[in-house]
Amino acid sequence: MTTRSTSYVGIAAAVCIAVWAAPLDAKQCYAPDARAQERAFSRAVTTEGGKTIWLGGQTASLPPVADFEAQVRDVFASIDKTLKAQGGSLKDMVTMTVFITDARNGDRFVAIRKEIFKECFPASALITISGLAVPGLLVEVQGIAVIGGK
Repeated sequence: MTTRSTSYVGIAAAVCIAVWAAPLDAKQCYAPDARAQERAFSRAVTTEGGKTIWLGGQTASLPPVADFEAQVRDVFASIDKTLKAQGGSLKDMVTMTVFITDARNGDRFVAIRKEIFKECFPASALITISGLAVPGLLVEVQGIAVIGGK
């Protein structure tokens, strides 16, 4: 399965879970179990209306620094800047697909995501890959945000 297919499968799974789950308020997080809360992701996020922003893969600034945490924070700052230009912010993220080049960084990524999103987490997939488009990049995040609506 290609990376692109994997992303679509994750998004489709999130949509199916959202339809199956009990009705929720708009943009309400849905992390009903300890594992989802521990790993800082929602099993599903439900939205109604609003403006949907499809975010292309965001990476750290180039040339990338060799520090994983710095790259993750740079990625989230870039996403936040992109969303603010559309009238939103990181709080409007409803799903993300995260690509990391070293599985040992997974727990660190989760800790940073938990810090950034507090308790209301986007639905998410965390995928380890062999490399990204530019040597030295350690993380890439693509996602969907919904701004406004009810």
